[in-house]
Amino acid sequence: MTRVPRRAGTAGACVMAALVLAGSVPAVRAQPDPERARTAKALFFDRKYAEARQAWEAVRAASTGAEAEAAGYWVARCSENLGENERALKEYDAFLAASPRDRALAEEARTGRVGLAAKLYAAGNKAHVQVLRQALSDPSKTVRYYAALQMADLGPDMARLAVPVLRQIIDAEKDPDLVDRTKIKLLRLDPSALEAPKAAPAPPRAAAPPAAPGHEARWVHVRVTEKGGARPKVSINVPLALAEMVFKSLPDELKDDLRHKGYDAESFWAQLRKMGPSQIISIEGDEGERIEIWTEE
Repeated sequence: MTRVPRRAGTAGACVMAALVLAGSVPAVRAQPDPERARTAKALFFDRKYAEARQAWEAVRAASTGAEAEAAGYWVARCSENLGENERALKEYDAFLAASPRDRALAEEARTGRVGLAAKLYAAGNKAHVQVLRQALSDPSKTVRYYAALQMADLGPDMARLAVPVLRQIIDAEKDPDLVDRTKIKLLRLDPSALEAPKAAPAPPRAAAPPAAPGHEARWVHVRVTEKGGARPKVSINVPLALAEMVFKSLPDELKDDLRHKGYDAESFWAQLRKMGPSQIISIEGDEGERIEIWTEE
């Protein structure tokens, strides 16, 4: 009887060799899945932030490269919109620590960190104040400007740190809304902040004595007292520079009406400032109320 040779040993050796070779071959990396990322983004823009965060975490776990980096950014955005400020700040930190290649997302992440640090500071948590300080020297003017505008509302100490950047906005930017917002924040800190620096006086001639220095008004005060009242019903104190800015931003038609009544928006405030501290108006209204307006240094 002819016997068939046994080949089990050879087959087993081949299997073992294949397994050894397989262990030396790098694992196939996950490929980007555009549909999965689109779904996660749709959930975010539908304001389903908890579901969107889970979806973006799944994208990050299954991806590599740019898609995984972007997922890290969106995870932080979801946490921010869920009001989990501390968590979002850490997630932005982790995203930036990976040196993302997408510069636009990196800039938005740095801006997001500033907003979160400002919210936490305003709520009494000052652990992340360094985020705000560093942002004032960020290479992106968007981040610098945002940090300065946020810090201007966080009390005098923080606002003073932001003053140089606030001045940059006023000097360099053309957007009138941005400039006006910045002026208002700066005036709250220092009513004289927008005054032009005074030129050095020319040396007096030998025959003429030097002129005495003048005093310019910086504040406008308004008081309205009802007939027979002992205390003002309306009391307004406005920096002169702010009042001037509001006055000059009035519509052209209203300026024309005022001009016909003898008030010129272009010269009125310069003349008012030169008058120095003085009482301007004290009149009786139709119903006996008394209106008083005066300026002060």
